Amino acid sequence: MGQELPDLKQLLAELIATPSVSSVDPQHDQGNLAVIELLAGWLEELGFDCQVTNLPGQPHKANLIAALEPAAVDSARADNASDTGRGGLALCGHTDTVPCNPELWQSDPFTLSERDGRLYGLGTTDMKGFLALAVEAVKGLAAEQLTAPLVLLASADEESGMAGARALEQSWPTHIRPRQALIGEPTANLPVHMHKGMMMEALHIAGRSGHSSNPELGRNALEPMTRVLQELLDWREELRARYRDERFAVPYPTLNLGHIHGGDNPNRICGSAELHIDLRPLPGMAPEQLRAELRDRLQGALGDAATDLTIRSLSVGQPPLETPRSAPIIELAERLTGHPAKAVAFATEAPYLAELGMDVLVLGPGDIECAHQPDESLAVERLQPSIELLRGFIRHFCMEEAPNHAAG
Repeated sequence: MGQELPDLKQLLAELIATPSVSSVDPQHDQGNLAVIELLAGWLEELGFDCQVTNLPGQPHKANLIAALEPAAVDSARADNASDTGRGGLALCGHTDTVPCNPELWQSDPFTLSERDGRLYGLGTTDMKGFLALAVEAVKGLAAEQLTAPLVLLASADEESGMAGARALEQSWPTHIRPRQALIGEPTANLPVHMHKGMMMEALHIAGRSGHSSNPELGRNALEPMTRVLQELLDWREELRARYRDERFAVPYPTLNLGHIHGGDNPNRICGSAELHIDLRPLPGMAPEQLRAELRDRLQGALGDAATDLTIRSLSVGQPPLETPRSAPIIELAERLTGHPAKAVAFATEAPYLAELGMDVLVLGPGDIECAHQPDESLAVERLQPSIELLRGFIRHFCMEEAPNHAAG
């Protein structure tokens, strides 16, 4: 149905050619509205009802919720679908990319190019490639074929705080909220049901500058910062001993000392120092409790100097995810791929969809090893299998009769 759309590679080429970098650094940050408008135009031609919602206070950034609902579903079938917890499917992906260094690429990052069996361009694997594949997978579908709603979600700002995902609670219509969701982050088409969370915190010590010839003329912020560093290293070892989950390749929470800066000259007493850390909690570890523990430990380590400490979050922080392997979408993913669902260390938008009542699977065609790297690419051999996988999920959750589980 609908008008003729570009073929798959042209869909991807147009997405890649439309910059949508998001960054916590304002000089690199861009909007994603042009990408959203591209996707909405294509999906409207395919019969989807498209809702574009701008992020609060950011008119150049938006989420897209595109829905294809059943034309008519008899009440018995609708009740059956509800009872079995199927209730439709959402295919989800973020439209933004990280910044890049074009001089490090072999080709223009904003022009799709093909060589050595791979498609190159910024976002091919993370994750405009998935969005193009999702559009390709729904070509030809008609509302009359559906027994449950099919939704395509395209979000903003996943790479710089997940503001788009956090806005969904207020903007997602409840009458078309599917029970199952698939996020196409790069997993080499292997099913993922668990991931760690992510917290980024800034620890600032305020001192007082002065001439280095006399320590009494100032208050050196680097000296209490050494106590902060040691306390963090001790805490990291305690967290590692306290929490463990062998389902992860790195089976413990990690704490990285990522950035430190203090002072401005060797002959001046350091007037301030700041350290940025990254903490990746396991499922079951609550970010707010970790922040409270961090504050208590550092204040205890600093003693009287604790009044010079300020802690601020560099991002809202992403909670961990654990979708039960018994969830319908995880069971189906394992059956379709022939692989057991696994855990990964990187964070996604999945916890925000889970908060909306969805069972969430992470599965996409890209390779995480080439995400955020020069010459980001996607294997051509993954394209058709990915389309077939997505159509398998659509058939099961949106088109076929729900199975009878009474015997179980």
